[in-house]
Amino acid sequence: MDNYKIGNMDNKKFIMVVIIVTIVGLGGGYLLGQKIGYANAIADAKALKEEVVKKAAEDVAKATNPFQTTNPLEGVTANPFQDAAKKLNPFAE
Repeated sequence: MDNYKIGNMDNKKFIMVVIIVTIVGLGGGYLLGQKIGYANAIADAKALKEEVVKKAAEDVAKATNPFQTTNPLEGVTANPFQDAAKKLNPFAE
């Protein structure tokens, strides 16, 4: 009863093969998981760093303009006297 045969292998040899395959599989899975996990951690760190830099830039932009004023030259034409000349002399073109 001690010597069961599975295919051409004895029971003890089969158990040893299963144990070795399990250990190699677990070791390989662990190393692969570490490599992929490290790559994901680096990508997450870069994304977080970019987000922090963007937020800091927005904060600095708000700090330089605390009253959120608009551009005082917005809507000013290149020659503001051109409209006045048309109003004063409607025949001039």
